[in-house]
Amino acid sequence: MRNTKLFIGRKIRELREANRLTQAGFAGRIGISTSYLNQIENNQRPVSAAVLLSLAEAFRIDIAAFSAGESDRLLSALSEALTDPLFETFRPNLQELKLVAQNAPGFAHALIAAHQAYRRNSEQLASFDDTLGRSAALAEPTPYEEVRDFFHFVDNYIHELDRAAEELAGRLGIPGRDPWAALVGHLEKRHGVRTAHAAPQDDLLRRFDAERRVLHLNPFSPLPTRSFQAAFQIGEMEMAAEIGAVVEAASFRTPEAAEICRIGLANYFAGALTMPYEAMLASARELRHDLELIAMRFGASVEQVAHRLSTLQRPGRKGVPIFFARIDRAGNITKRHSAAKLQFARFGAACPLWNVHQAFETPGRIIRQLAETPDGVRYLCLATEIAKGGGGFRAPQRRYAIAVGCEVAHAGDFVYADDLDLGNPAAFDPIGISCRICERQNCAQRAVPPLKRRLVVDRNRRGAVPYRLD
Repeated sequence: MRNTKLFIGRKIRELREANRLTQAGFAGRIGISTSYLNQIENNQRPVSAAVLLSLAEAFRIDIAAFSAGESDRLLSALSEALTDPLFETFRPNLQELKLVAQNAPGFAHALIAAHQAYRRNSEQLASFDDTLGRSAALAEPTPYEEVRDFFHFVDNYIHELDRAAEELAGRLGIPGRDPWAALVGHLEKRHGVRTAHAAPQDDLLRRFDAERRVLHLNPFSPLPTRSFQAAFQIGEMEMAAEIGAVVEAASFRTPEAAEICRIGLANYFAGALTMPYEAMLASARELRHDLELIAMRFGASVEQVAHRLSTLQRPGRKGVPIFFARIDRAGNITKRHSAAKLQFARFGAACPLWNVHQAFETPGRIIRQLAETPDGVRYLCLATEIAKGGGGFRAPQRRYAIAVGCEVAHAGDFVYADDLDLGNPAAFDPIGISCRICERQNCAQRAVPPLKRRLVVDRNRRGAVPYRLD
């Protein structure tokens, strides 16, 4: 059975301080004693359901905001780091890890960063690389990894950009009118920028000629892609100050990471402009997260819709907590975010038992899976293949699979769950996060043993793998 006690002292203290209340004043507002509040804020006692309801009523907050978010993601990353044999003599229990993630997030981030540096140096030494002068550089996360973690730990939601995009979408009539016409018209009317087809030999999606005020778009790209690139250009031109402020506050280590983040933030604005928040939230509820129907309503692609659903994390107006990932044929996760308890591994490939790998075998279909992770949490998992290319017979085709899903408690909000046997434990496939941190005993697909389990090798017995876990 999972430990469901809620230790959220830091969040309670931040809420009290945001309302400029003393402990006595805050305790009086929610009907508890000052000593009880003091124990809660110091994580000496968990928050009860009655206190949560009182908080929601007294301060008009979303209870869900206290039960998930950065702590879950930070706890997952911290737990994965501590599976390394480096920490063999240090075995904190789950409650200790929760206290660190909730009360000392800065320390947790520092430990994760130190472990990443250790892993990179270890891999460098193991490969006998003769360019030892590069070791220090390899100890740092790559710019892409740093930006990926930035979005991961801000819940994949940027409030200032999201609200600005929604306001502009309202003025442009999106999604009520054709987004392509609205965006192109806005570029020309507001910024004097006209759109044109890129030259046949130009394989870029977008190229902006600032001197001539021309936005060149690949004519072979699908219309949703061209609309998105037009929205990206609007974000670049209208939100430069806001994007710059977010980048500056993030304090990236390198100029490259800062530039990559600027692109990521402009992409975020583009998604929020073409699929404005409240309209997207309402459509997800009305259409029960039918990815294809939502895509048609917004003139977007299925991948754009799936990614946007993962950003519906506005305080007080959150959507269903879902996970989203994009995976290539080698199992590498190229995009990831989870507002659910499922957190993706930071190292190694995705679990081979996960249905996302099957998507490559059934292009054009959305396949479903009921799955259970080793911690006992059950999920509805959806996957489909995405092909990106165009431009003729010899043009390269990029193929990915995207995965979307939620905890089974929210499965009723998805049309894909209607005929599934959600109450039958046998209907759920056992999956893991990655082999290096999965402790399932009898997995026929195991690629490597878990890092923190002793192996028992018997030459007279052979199962799916040549060892057992002690």
